[in-house]
Amino acid sequence: MVNKKVDFIIVGAGLAGLAISRELHSRGKSFITFDNSSQTSSYVAGGIFNPVILKRFTPAWKAKEQMEISIPFYAELEQELQQEFIHHWDIYRRFYSIEEQNDWFVAADKPLLAPFLDQKLVKNSNPSVETDYGFGRVMHTGNIDTEVMLDAYRDQLQKKQQLIAEKFDYDLVKMDSDCIMYRDIHAKHIIFCEGFGVTKNPFFNYFPLHGNKGEYIIIKSPELKLEFAIKASVFIMPMGNDLYKVGATYNNHDKTPEPTSEAREQLEASLKQVVNASYEVVDQVAGIRPTSGDRRPVVGKHPEFDTMYCFNGFGSRGVLIAPYLAPKLADHILEDSTLEKEIDIARFQKRYFKRS
Repeated sequence: MVNKKVDFIIVGAGLAGLAISRELHSRGKSFITFDNSSQTSSYVAGGIFNPVILKRFTPAWKAKEQMEISIPFYAELEQELQQEFIHHWDIYRRFYSIEEQNDWFVAADKPLLAPFLDQKLVKNSNPSVETDYGFGRVMHTGNIDTEVMLDAYRDQLQKKQQLIAEKFDYDLVKMDSDCIMYRDIHAKHIIFCEGFGVTKNPFFNYFPLHGNKGEYIIIKSPELKLEFAIKASVFIMPMGNDLYKVGATYNNHDKTPEPTSEAREQLEASLKQVVNASYEVVDQVAGIRPTSGDRRPVVGKHPEFDTMYCFNGFGSRGVLIAPYLAPKLADHILEDSTLEKEIDIARFQKRYFKRS
């Protein structure tokens, strides 16, 4: 039987919902999760953990801190769920010029990047890959198979009767001074972890969330023989059994959840500039990334309701950001700690009251 009195209601069971629910569980808090699988971005994500922005050879926001927290987080979860979903491989950044090679060597000397960027130029030894200038190797990278992980976690929640697999109805939320009521469930707090779905949430649809549609194709190519990922005009990620994930597109206009023929053509055209091996497209997936207007996460308390919180805006780096920020949100709720201004939803407070 579902517990009718809990500390938290969590809406959304993607990367954000998983991270915050596990953090709260570790602190002895009870919760119930609502999720109807309407948001797919966490499932179809590449799940890549990489601390470097490979377009400019610069460190990603808080990347070192995120890596130090997130990789052990997933390793512990992997053991608990008895599922293998962490895959380690290097990323080979394809160079397009001598100037890019020089920029790489400069970046590799910087303290924040030195642990991750190999200073040696890598020559191409794969006849199926096209490059005139070789590669730069990014170390300590890989990916989380988010589909395997999230399915296993949902199964665990269902067995513990902590998951209600249905659409959350905002109209049924009732608030007392110190309690959230939803149907016959009473909770001390509610956290919305809905990704792009938050745009339909009447409590948190005031902050600027620019959905960015990303699409991948899955190819099968026995000829390609890659044991590392390639970052070129597309990202080519090994999945095992001669399968590779190729992506992703970035579309700020299309907010539909379905894959498109235009994206497939774009990805295939870019792929053929990098590899000359034969392949077959065996699948295509799409999702809407939740990206805030200022490219920073959106975390914290509702402007009016002290029991209501948001955990959102992680963009394409949710696999690293969610475990890193979950303890900060938990501290904010349970210990009244202050959130960093650049992530605190309070930065959009004027938009809320202007709308009201």
